[in-house]
Amino acid sequence: MQARAINWPRSLTWKLTLAFLLVALTVALLVAVFIRLISADQLDQLIIEQRRSWFLEQVTTYYQANGSWVGIEKHLNQFRYGPPPQDENGPSPSGLEGRQFQPRRDQHDFFGLVGADGRVIIPLLPEFPVGMLVPEEKLANGSPITVDGVQVGTVLTAEARPGLNPEEVAYLQRTNSALLLASGGAMIVALLMGMWLARTLAQPLRALTVATHRMAHGELEQAVPVTSKDEVGELTAAFNQMSQRVSQANQARRQMTADIAHELRTPLTVVAGYVEAMREGVLAPSTERLSTVYTEIERLQHLVGDLRLLSQADAGELKINAQPLEPAEILQQAQAAFAHQAAQKQIHLTVHLAPHLPLIQADELRLAQVLSNLLSNAIRHTPAGGQITLSAQMEDKFVALSVADTGPGIAPEDLPFVFERLYRADKARTESSGEAGSGLGLAIAKALVEAHGGKIQALSELGRGTTVRLTMPPAPT
Repeated sequence: MQARAINWPRSLTWKLTLAFLLVALTVALLVAVFIRLISADQLDQLIIEQRRSWFLEQVTTYYQANGSWVGIEKHLNQFRYGPPPQDENGPSPSGLEGRQFQPRRDQHDFFGLVGADGRVIIPLLPEFPVGMLVPEEKLANGSPITVDGVQVGTVLTAEARPGLNPEEVAYLQRTNSALLLASGGAMIVALLMGMWLARTLAQPLRALTVATHRMAHGELEQAVPVTSKDEVGELTAAFNQMSQRVSQANQARRQMTADIAHELRTPLTVVAGYVEAMREGVLAPSTERLSTVYTEIERLQHLVGDLRLLSQADAGELKINAQPLEPAEILQQAQAAFAHQAAQKQIHLTVHLAPHLPLIQADELRLAQVLSNLLSNAIRHTPAGGQITLSAQMEDKFVALSVADTGPGIAPEDLPFVFERLYRADKARTESSGEAGSGLGLAIAKALVEAHGGKIQALSELGRGTTVRLTMPPAPT
């Protein structure tokens, strides 16, 4: 007959409960064993001390009364079955008048008596028979008997443990019963506490497991209640944050895919339309029409280049050749590059520099690209007669470079998203107006600034313009 396999519980609740129970059982057993051994040993020691004290008292009193050890063995034998006889007309023969001793049966069999000459008087069998001369090292381990300041003998103690009488056995049995009850109570408490703690730990973990399975099946945004402030609670909070960010990243990916498709559709439609019309002879090839096609192709190339740069930044493969640069020189070069474009739109472009600015650590070409994107965006959104200011100043230990315009500003609900890819705050603006870019300029600026170890932020108020500030690390000194 084939044996059936035992299916042990595999849930975390049962594992923790059994672990607590096993620990409690092990501790209870160890405590019981140690207490049992210590109790028995201590009881034996107590019995030996009591019997030795009684034996010393008997032999010392006898010697004081008789002045010698003659008859000591006969005297001690009286106590095997009861107290010594009393003389009605006077003291007892042993001189122990008025004393009522109730020693344990045969207790003097565990002790031997050695005289002052070192020879055994009362034997301690089988090691020390009567008349044997005891070695000095054995006598040193005995208990001396002193009368009037003179050592008259030595008491030797047997190494074997004495037997227990019924009262002592009953005491140990009561001790064992108490230990068993305490052990049983400890295991019950451990079982209850283990079940409670196991459920407390397992419930949030089970909720996390369910939420993880849901994420694996496409339900990316999950929220698990945080029920504690311990490590499990921190794990739950981190999971909720991760779930939210994964969901946001997935939505951003979908939106970016749709935006890229839209960005590619317009120039491809223009190119395809012109080429098809010229191929079918509807339109004759001309320099103006070919120039339009070429412009749309350049737009596609520029968009692809921007996407490639962003993908390199995401992968951490963006190369930054940082070197010490003068902030004033960088801003003045940017002003010179966009002075003509600003003048065409009747925009006043100025530079404002704080005194004693340190050098910054940056890649000159990458930083110029950031300022180019910011200035292009500012000129696009600043009306005629407006002003754009390039400035540099110290901000804590960093150098802050700013591009401020006097355009219409950005709505508060749009401000947190201006650095997202392909995001346009002005949804009504169209490419046909010639004012809309690819929607990647600010995203590229953010990626480049962060690749330098800096930060970028946008400050805006409707009707009062927008300021984009980037903080760059100073060059090492």
